[in-house]
Amino acid sequence: MILSANQISVFLPVVLMFLVALGFVAFVMVVTHWMGPKRNSKTKLETFECGIDVQGNARSPFSIKYFLVAILFVLFDVEVIFMYPWAVNFKKLGILGIVEMFTFISVFLVGFFYIIKKGALKWE
Repeated sequence: MILSANQISVFLPVVLMFLVALGFVAFVMVVTHWMGPKRNSKTKLETFECGIDVQGNARSPFSIKYFLVAILFVLFDVEVIFMYPWAVNFKKLGILGIVEMFTFISVFLVGFFYIIKKGALKWE
């Protein structure tokens, strides 16, 4: 598809704004790097985390339960997001929409009861 001169002129302000924004970002990064102070000291180069001194090795292993709970949260949170469009279009979908949502919620609850039965949310 070849664009005509009239079609290109429609996009010209967007392209110019993009180039100006990109140029501004590059300019500011160069100027701040050039003008900024460069004072490296032992204290400045130390590891710092929320005002708490470093304790032990950061590579120490910890329970996989943290990852499991995080993944389950994301999984069930995303499933709840799918319910929002259904709720917005509830009247338009009719009886078929209700059947589909009950099927979706049933699959959701089967998965939820499965992870409870497996003890994925129990902490020792």
